[in-house]
Amino acid sequence: MTQRGTAALIVAAGQGARSGSTLPKQFALLAGKPMIAHSHAALAGHPEIDQIVVVVGEGQAEALNAALGDVRHVPGGATRRMSVRAGLEALAATPPEHVLIHDAARPFLSDAIIDRLLGALAANDGSVPALPIADTLARGDGLLGDVVPRDGLHRIQTPQAFRFETIIAAHRGWSGGEPTDDAQMVRATGGTVALVEGDIMLEKITYPADFAAAEMRHAAAMRVRSATGFDVHRLVEGERLWLGGVLVPHDKGLSGHSDADVALHAITDALLGTIGDGDIGMHFPPSDPKWRGADSAQFLQHAAELVAARGGIVDFVDLTIICEAPKIGPHREAMRRRIAALLRLAPGQISVKATTTERLGFAGRGEGIAAQAIATIRIPGDAA
Repeated sequence: MTQRGTAALIVAAGQGARSGSTLPKQFALLAGKPMIAHSHAALAGHPEIDQIVVVVGEGQAEALNAALGDVRHVPGGATRRMSVRAGLEALAATPPEHVLIHDAARPFLSDAIIDRLLGALAANDGSVPALPIADTLARGDGLLGDVVPRDGLHRIQTPQAFRFETIIAAHRGWSGGEPTDDAQMVRATGGTVALVEGDIMLEKITYPADFAAAEMRHAAAMRVRSATGFDVHRLVEGERLWLGGVLVPHDKGLSGHSDADVALHAITDALLGTIGDGDIGMHFPPSDPKWRGADSAQFLQHAAELVAARGGIVDFVDLTIICEAPKIGPHREAMRRRIAALLRLAPGQISVKATTTERLGFAGRGEGIAAQAIATIRIPGDAA
């Protein structure tokens, strides 16, 4: 066995009965996508994280697949401690040097938090994000009692970072009652756990009101970006005509990169533009033969995944197809539904329009088809 880098565990085995959601809260929608997708994207996008294991409850594998796709996961146990132990044991075959243990109910995780936690492990067995307590603390049972001094008190968050050998030994040797978190288990074995600056965005989501508060915090931290994309291809005989992910009956088809779907190409460039990540040709060079005849849907989904990896949310796409023929109207709704499905959006978030050039230029002469798109996203301020 050889140690390698840093792993992350996302503990998502709870039922979330207090959240008011019909789904376990980790799979409920928050800020446009399943709650668990936020922290998974943050961990997957950090350069120091080499692997992620998600711990889910019994019967939750299908919900996890719907939220994240095919990701590595293991079944949890009856308690949080048992679930974390299951995740650690899954990593033990090829143990990492460090591990981050995170609760799915704290979705808005930043790179800065991860950096601080990992940095503290150079001199400590573990590290946890902590926030100072601002409110007055007092004892009481119906009537106000004595004030409890706040000095030296902290609110502890996740993720919590540990040297892997230390935390798995603490779990394997645990014989006490149910601990409140993993850091207390390390402390009980004599290990040192550093406090690093926490983040109000990591507030835990438990009750229905927490969802509304989280939506507001997330919205305040987001910035709106819009970008355009444009593409054009020649119409030739002997090719099929793909537009907006839909096969459109026509006597000619488009020739060019992949299946030459100018509509999906324009949207792809628009999405790449919102994150300043070049254009479609940089990611899928037309000179590379492996993209010849390829389904342009994979280009669009790749761009959407890049936006998501930056913590971005696609809000709206507006597409204009420019041609004399074929008529776009009969296919408009099919295109909207297809593009929405590819981007995991509602059809109402997609606009498909068509226009002509009054028989002017190459489009007017029926020599080709052009498309222009505008994409609007929200992205965290620290990524903007």
